[in-house]
Amino acid sequence: MYRPNILRQRLQAGRKVFGCWVELVDPAVTEMLSMVGYDFLLVDTEHGPGDIRTTAEQLRAASASETTVLVRVPWNDPVYLKKVLDVGTEAVMVPMVETADEAVAAVAACRYPPRGIRGIAHTDIRASDYGLRGLEYLGTASDNIFVVCQVESATAVGNVEAIAAVDGVDMILIGPFDLSASLGRPADFDNPEHKRLMARAEKAVKEAGKFLGTTPYGGHSPAELFARGYDLIVGKPDVSMLRDAALQQVKDHRPA
Repeated sequence: MYRPNILRQRLQAGRKVFGCWVELVDPAVTEMLSMVGYDFLLVDTEHGPGDIRTTAEQLRAASASETTVLVRVPWNDPVYLKKVLDVGTEAVMVPMVETADEAVAAVAACRYPPRGIRGIAHTDIRASDYGLRGLEYLGTASDNIFVVCQVESATAVGNVEAIAAVDGVDMILIGPFDLSASLGRPADFDNPEHKRLMARAEKAVKEAGKFLGTTPYGGHSPAELFARGYDLIVGKPDVSMLRDAALQQVKDHRPA
């Protein structure tokens, strides 16, 4: 069902938004998570096993809710972005954006000509209600789709001001884990250089007037990160929640 982007509306109204990583591709998991009150579900097709077909099923599963499905694509690939948008994705996250030119390319892949390069199939695709709202979709989708670029390396932070300035980039999500790895010290969040780069990226995004997102790291809670100025936080993955609950149940109830 094509609709105004609820995630965009909430952020533009000044709301902070909280969501969940979704790595399990079963649509029943997505459906359940969409009912509990998350603002968004981040369906991860970069590290998770999902593809276009499983993403389409997850979009269907969440469609009765007001929870936006934000899809992290595997790479900054215009062909994949075209396909994932055609099945009805309302928000996309592009990993490892290192330069302003790469951000421009990501935005262009999400916009119809003359503003971009997205191929036109509005007469038939699921995103336009299988063409039932084809002209409306063609005329509004380029502004309705929410585009997130990930800044997650020292190189990217070196270009963050230019990346954040790109028209059509709605949000920069800073990846603290890959950023630490790019410094040769994975998950070392006490590294002074990591702290400096995080601060630089945060400042640049806010000064550009773009929304700012991240995931909890190094003991920083969602509440602390929201207080630091972040607009979007991705909480625990579904895999972690299931694993930890199962481990606790075994610990509590399995006979010795």
